[in-house]
Amino acid sequence: MKKESTFQRNLRKELKDIFPGCIVTKLDSGDIQGIPDLLILFKDKWATLENKRYSNAKHQPNQDYYVDKMNKMSFSKFIYPENKDSVLNELKKYFKV
Repeated sequence: MKKESTFQRNLRKELKDIFPGCIVTKLDSGDIQGIPDLLILFKDKWATLENKRYSNAKHQPNQDYYVDKMNKMSFSKFIYPENKDSVLNELKKYFKV
């Protein structure tokens, strides 16, 4: 099983390949506890993704709150190897790619 950091590094590269010209940046959970890991800016839309090493990995305090809140504002999901393809397909639809 890959480390979460390895999964995130590979995911960032894949996002840049799928969405040419996008900006993918890491958000600082030290600033806002529970804020999702990644912010993706593409054309006139944005999304956030919270990376997990596997589907039943522990959620830190406030992560569910921020993923839900940001999903209501735009697009936000928990992403892990088992659902990666599904989430990326949803993101493609959201970004209209």
